[in-house]
Amino acid sequence: MNSNNPFSNYRLLLYYKGDISALTLFVQHSNGSVCFPQPLPALSSALEPEEYTDSKVSVHPSALIQNINQQLQLDNDLLHAEAEFSVQIDTPNGIITVYMARFMLLDPPHKLLQSRACQLRTLPELRGRPPAEMELLRRAYSTVMES
Repeated sequence: MNSNNPFSNYRLLLYYKGDISALTLFVQHSNGSVCFPQPLPALSSALEPEEYTDSKVSVHPSALIQNINQQLQLDNDLLHAEAEFSVQIDTPNGIITVYMARFMLLDPPHKLLQSRACQLRTLPELRGRPPAEMELLRRAYSTVMES
């Protein structure tokens, strides 16, 4: 655990969903990962909800969003935390909690993200990511479609 970085045990999935078309796109960093601010460690695996551990201290998703806004130089009102999404990932360094945030825009922010070395991708375009990321994406997509 990196005690210098309060976000070392947290990640954020960023996505866009069209209100009319229901087109759902996930943000992929130039390093290939869909997790921000950094990829999950190797050998990570998603826990089932009944395996989740209760943390005495946790970071609110809005704090993570502020951190990502600063790193990607985004306006503070572009991303909105999805309260019902939280997945715990078992890693060699301990549990990482992943939250999700939605771009609150009418159109997908392709150019904005390309200028930040990121791409918007459909779920099929993300096939081949590590198993923990694929399970995260599956759960995220289910959450998005149910909302």
